[in-house]
Amino acid sequence: MDKTKKILVTGGAGMIGSNLVKRLVSIGLDVSVIDNLWRGKREHLLNENGNYVIDMASKFYEVDLSLDEKLDHIIAEVDYVYHLADVVAGVDYVFNNQGSVFRQNLLINSNLIAAVRRNPVKGFVYVGTACSFPASLQSGVDARPLKEEDQYPAYPESSYGWSKLMGEYEAFLMEQETGIPVSVLTLHNVYGTPCDFGIEKSQVIPSLVRKAIAYPVSDFVVWGSGEQGRAFVHVDDIVDALILAIEKGLGKGLIQIGPDFCTPIREIAEMINMICGKKMNIVYDTTKPEGDRGRCADYSKAKEVLGWVPKVDLKKGLTDLYRWIEDRS
Repeated sequence: MDKTKKILVTGGAGMIGSNLVKRLVSIGLDVSVIDNLWRGKREHLLNENGNYVIDMASKFYEVDLSLDEKLDHIIAEVDYVYHLADVVAGVDYVFNNQGSVFRQNLLINSNLIAAVRRNPVKGFVYVGTACSFPASLQSGVDARPLKEEDQYPAYPESSYGWSKLMGEYEAFLMEQETGIPVSVLTLHNVYGTPCDFGIEKSQVIPSLVRKAIAYPVSDFVVWGSGEQGRAFVHVDDIVDALILAIEKGLGKGLIQIGPDFCTPIREIAEMINMICGKKMNIVYDTTKPEGDRGRCADYSKAKEVLGWVPKVDLKKGLTDLYRWIEDRS
């Protein structure tokens, strides 16, 4: 990547965003961040020495993109935009706040894209989600790997999936009408650090790790049957893909980022049980929602276009995450 380029990362204080910012800074790029700190945290942008990796006074913008605030002065100063900002959390939050999740994400995406239209950049990377695939294709751990063309005819299971699909659609409209090259990376189930492991907003892996650390003071409860699955991909692999998106993915349409197999949540719970060494009694609460049954990615396009393949071993990734949360509990 040309090191003279200026990069903006929305959602840059979140899990994926902060890792991306650190990687971009490490290769010598000038990086700015927008984040409203709903889930992201300023401290995620600290390096190992306790120093911020960007100048927080001039390069960090605490902005709520769902509000029609003036973004032109920020966009006008950058060459490329990574758009990661959205409203997302665990299955309980998403399905209990469908209307607000949908509306907020529509506004976030549309406000930013409108600002980019007014201040054309050299490339725009939109981070989409596998939740935008039709619910009928989320058929479980034995589901065939999804191809990019499976996204239509569209019928996502959740308002979150719909909202992200609409943002993707608007990004492609911008590309068609303005010539600004766009790359859309459809991410499967991302895990890693730093992450939100609180009760309200945490997703499945950090939630289970939190429960394992609390055991035996409280039970180790898995929501659902445990037979539902996810295509887990480590944040380090995601950052690799994001870097490659600007280098090789602009103008190449939708590209899935995730493994070609689906791991049952039961298996994740058992791995965490082994990692913690407590020999926990795993309780499966089938009265709780378990989300989609499972899906995974045919990542052949990512391999062909970007040269991307997943590298981080799931067991190692889980072990690192467990130790990180344990240190903060």
